[in-house]
Amino acid sequence: MPVPPCLVDSHCHLDFPDFDGELPAVLARARAAGVTRMVTICTRLRLEPRVRALAEAHEGVFYAVGTHPMSVAEEPLAGVEDLVALARHPKCVGIGESGLDYHYTADTKAVQQHSLRIHAAAARITGLPLIIHARAADEDVAAILADEFRNGAYACVMHCFSSGAGLARAALDLGFYLSMSGIAAFPRSDDLRAIFRAAPLDRILLETDSPYLAPPPHRGRRNEPAYAAHTAAAGAALYGLTLEDFAARTSANFDRLFTKAARAAAAA
Repeated sequence: MPVPPCLVDSHCHLDFPDFDGELPAVLARARAAGVTRMVTICTRLRLEPRVRALAEAHEGVFYAVGTHPMSVAEEPLAGVEDLVALARHPKCVGIGESGLDYHYTADTKAVQQHSLRIHAAAARITGLPLIIHARAADEDVAAILADEFRNGAYACVMHCFSSGAGLARAALDLGFYLSMSGIAAFPRSDDLRAIFRAAPLDRILLETDSPYLAPPPHRGRRNEPAYAAHTAAAGAALYGLTLEDFAARTSANFDRLFTKAARAAAAA
């Protein structure tokens, strides 16, 4: 039986109730599919202990700390010092997800913008990558990220990238990364695939955003890290690579951006 290539799911939500009672089986399927490392993302700071405990309990699982833009109006606002302190944990490898979402929560855009700047400052101080959610807010996301970059450089990934070419160019010009999710494998995602095809391969990451956005042939069902293999196959076809080469390239990109996770893996 052929050995699957080693993949990294750079963004998933393993603490969500969708996986309750099934996590050992979910992780086993991920590893069988070649997904050897995962970053599970905190979306509400008060849930950080649960996310942290999950990463502590499972080899190859890391986590990021932050407050999702759609949640900032319902949660105590995270301070820079709070995020920096939490990021000292050895398995915390990113800041976020933060960003802007005007599709569902445009009424809270002022506090979203303030929270994004706090997360960017924490990324700058810690040296950990900022993880960005952007929906229906391309111009403001690009403007704030560029403004914060002028205050001091930081690393960043545009998670589950599905925005326009303008935001892709703005992010890439700052040295940021674009993360490919199952959306890139959807039949009607030709425009998005064109954006990825035009982007440098050394700035592409792979993710599931599970339990959301399952790629074909699982579209419409719960997503899970194992399905990163299907998105990787679509990405390999897009760039004209073998699956093994695409997996190696995106894993190397992950290590270059998520340096703390790379050091931990090297020391294991």
